[in-house]
Amino acid sequence: MDKAPSGPPGPTAAAAAPPSRAGRDLTRAIPVGIGLGALVVASIAFEPRYWYLVAAAAVAIGTWEVFKRLRQARFTLPLIPLFVGGQATVWAGFALGAKGAFAAFAATSVVVLVWRLVMHGLTVAPKNYLRDVSVSLFMLVWIAVPGSLGAMLSDGDFGAQRVVALIVLVVCSDIGGYVAGVLFGKHPMVPAISPKKSWEGFAGSLLFAIVGGALVVSLLFHDDIWKGILLGILTVFTATLGDLVESQVKRDLGIKDMGTLLPGHGGFMDRLDSVLPSAVVVWIIFTFVVPT
Repeated sequence: MDKAPSGPPGPTAAAAAPPSRAGRDLTRAIPVGIGLGALVVASIAFEPRYWYLVAAAAVAIGTWEVFKRLRQARFTLPLIPLFVGGQATVWAGFALGAKGAFAAFAATSVVVLVWRLVMHGLTVAPKNYLRDVSVSLFMLVWIAVPGSLGAMLSDGDFGAQRVVALIVLVVCSDIGGYVAGVLFGKHPMVPAISPKKSWEGFAGSLLFAIVGGALVVSLLFHDDIWKGILLGILTVFTATLGDLVESQVKRDLGIKDMGTLLPGHGGFMDRLDSVLPSAVVVWIIFTFVVPT
């Protein structure tokens, strides 16, 4: 092995150094995180349903990022139905609620089945049809459906509060996991999928999210604290599982990040991985447990 050159490290060596124990370049990640938070506040400050614009854009960017990565891995996916169908699922929720979103998702699924069958012509038998259709439907379930439920949080009189609740809970889970993982992380949680995720970090996520959930439900919705505790616990589980799902997808594809759009974070999907499944559980809780 070649020896490293003697003398003080230059700018290139410094830039190549690990940014932190958790693997993030905080000097770049923190400003990006603040910018995303400002976008959320701006979208709901005057009219909560402007959040649909943010959700639709997130679904579009996430779909494109994942599509590009899968295309590099030689999957043959129907981009137009995935892109248009993802938008239709979000905006059908805007117009018609959950029934509209489900109808758009179901229609898009049928279109994907047919489109992939004939996308190379009726005289050519499609190769890897079952694989590509399964992955296409996975993309819709992974990105478009949770995105539409996240968008529908902005509906009704307490729309802004529900959106804030989603973001606060995900941020609490993320910060709690990061802090506890960096300071105390010693016991890997699932080393085969995500080596840096620890049980100590998971405990930190639970602590922060339980406190955040209790405060959100009691202060913003004036409801029972136990409901906020339940919300916090479920959010941590979905956020953690969402992160693990994306980690496994990236492991299957042999990549580190889904993209490079967000400095210090990776791709857009590297930030959405925990938000999307959390949006599902937050929507369910605020629909059936904490009705507003």
